[in-house]
Amino acid sequence: MKETTIIEKTKMKKLRTPVLVTGLPGIGLIGQVVGRYLVEELKAKKVANLISPHFPHQVFMTKKGGIKLIKNSFYHYKGKKRDVVILVGDIQAMSSPGQYEVAGKITEYCKHHGIKEVLTIGGYSTGKLEEKRNLYAVATSEIIRKKLRKLNVRIGEAKGSIVGAAGILPAFAKMHGFDGACIMGETHGSYIDSHAAKQIVILLSKYLGIPINIKRLEEKARESQQILKKVQEEVEKTMEAQADAETKRVSYIR
Repeated sequence: MKETTIIEKTKMKKLRTPVLVTGLPGIGLIGQVVGRYLVEELKAKKVANLISPHFPHQVFMTKKGGIKLIKNSFYHYKGKKRDVVILVGDIQAMSSPGQYEVAGKITEYCKHHGIKEVLTIGGYSTGKLEEKRNLYAVATSEIIRKKLRKLNVRIGEAKGSIVGAAGILPAFAKMHGFDGACIMGETHGSYIDSHAAKQIVILLSKYLGIPINIKRLEEKARESQQILKKVQEEVEKTMEAQADAETKRVSYIR
């Protein structure tokens, strides 16, 4: 295989006001946690696989003794008001050319199925350990920005750049005439952040008008918060130890 390929498993019928939600690995694995949770909770059906030579040349070994090719997969959920296509995956492309090629194929897939809105999920790393955290977003249209503002998402406050599919896909969407946005959960960035993922799932439920049970994710979020507290305690102990050591050195010099 010389280029990224999307292999359709099921032909989707005409979709109603469809939106693509992407949940790929990134900071805090927030996107991946959100994507997989949506697929499981909504019982979305797999409709296509994306395989690429820009993914690592390896396979996963399964418990049954088989092998699983590294890939991204598209799932379809038929909502009462609109259709949702969810993209989840094991990994992202490992190079800049790969990222652009994969994003191009995904964009073509969207156009083929009449998808005119792309929402990517990611993490916004602050390096801080806060229990109360915000949601941030950037979008290619004022219409989406207004919708997200009404849901208390902070627009225009995040700084820096967005690396990978979370940033490139909305940009590609704009280039091809449809809307895109990246929604980011505030996170420390050094562990799997189920708490931030829970916040985004709640937001998507409101934004998409789809009821989503978050009970299972709340349990993971509590575990995430416990990790947060432990990390905070370790940081404080380290800082105290460093301060004590510094005080002793100063006293000795005097």
